[in-house]
Amino acid sequence: MNHNIIISSDLEEDTREVEALLQTVIPAALEAEGVAVPCEVDVLLTDDAGIHAINLDQREVDAPTDVLSFPMFQYAPGRPPVDASDADPATGLTPLGDMVISLERARAQGEEYGHGTRREAAYLAVHSVLHLLGYDHMDEGPEKARMRAREEAILGELGITREDPV
Repeated sequence: MNHNIIISSDLEEDTREVEALLQTVIPAALEAEGVAVPCEVDVLLTDDAGIHAINLDQREVDAPTDVLSFPMFQYAPGRPPVDASDADPATGLTPLGDMVISLERARAQGEEYGHGTRREAAYLAVHSVLHLLGYDHMDEGPEKARMRAREEAILGELGITREDPV
């Protein structure tokens, strides 16, 4: 599937390695979820201050976080777009929405959890893709468990495990 993953960064550091990872992980997550149409996903790589400002502006939450997801459409978990009814006529792509990832937070969490930045950035991207496709985890019940299981399955298919120290 020919998805368009648009990645930008407001960081001064070189983010090419993370961008290359996300160019692999995001399409793999879409494929694993059965997305049958070409999609567009916009990604912003930022730091804690950047994501804090977006979180405050968009969600009125005065705190940084690791990842934010802004879906374009309301899909149900496990029921992704399968036809072009939501596609942009100009591009033929279905715009799934936007994700914002704090690389500063990904580094800190990767170190805290002992699996490194690469695995944490991949996890955050998969987590966000699932949000764009309608998954949620606001409760501690079956929806959260379903989302966590999908995250681990997708990362497992990519060979990105919790033991990944990179």
